[in-house]
Amino acid sequence: MFIKICGLRTARDVDAAVAAGADAIGFVFAPSPRLVGAAEARELAGRVPPHVLTVGVFRHQPLEEVASLAAAAGLRAVQLHGDEGPEYYTALRDEGYTLLRATAPDAGRRETCGALGEHMLLLDAPAPGSGRAWDWSDPRFVPPQGRWLLAGGLDAGNVGRAVRELSPWGVDVSSGVESARGVKDTALIAEFVSAARAAHDAP
Repeated sequence: MFIKICGLRTARDVDAAVAAGADAIGFVFAPSPRLVGAAEARELAGRVPPHVLTVGVFRHQPLEEVASLAAAAGLRAVQLHGDEGPEYYTALRDEGYTLLRATAPDAGRRETCGALGEHMLLLDAPAPGSGRAWDWSDPRFVPPQGRWLLAGGLDAGNVGRAVRELSPWGVDVSSGVESARGVKDTALIAEFVSAARAAHDAP
C-alpha cells in the first residue's frame, strides 16, 4: 500500500509523515492554502529520507514554470493536476522525474495508468484539496489497473472501507489529516497511515 501525504508546509508535519510510514510527501506549488515556495520546499525535502518520494504538485502552470520549480526545490517527482498535455510528461520524464497524473474520474470513462507516460495515476475529486469525496462507490466505476492512487475526501474514518472495496495500489490525503484548512494534525496523519495499512494487510 503506497501512501502519500500531501500539502505539507512545516518541518513538524514532514517529520510526522515520515515517522508514520508515508511513502511519499507532497508539496503544493499551485494556488492553495497549502502553497509553498521552492526554497521552503527544498529545506523541507532535505529532511526526507531517500526511500520517501518527494512530490511537487502543479496545476494549470506552464511547463517551464513546473520544471524550474521542481528543480529549484530538489524534488524527485512531479504531480500534474490539470489539463497538461503529453509534452509535459515527455519533457519531465526526460529530466528523470517520477510522474503522477491526477484527474477527476468519470464513471463512464475508464482511466488507464500510463496513458500520457505517467508512472502513477491519481484519481481525485473534481475540486482537489477541497476534502469533498467523489462517488467511488458508483457501481459503474471500474478501478484502473496498475499503479493508481485513490484520493478525494479520504480520512482515517473512511480510508479502510475505500481500500477494502476498491483495492487501490495507493491512497493520497491532504485535507483529511488537517485540523483546519491548510493546517496538518500530526495525530491524524498517524491515524490515516495506520488505518490504510491495516485495511490493506487484513485477510
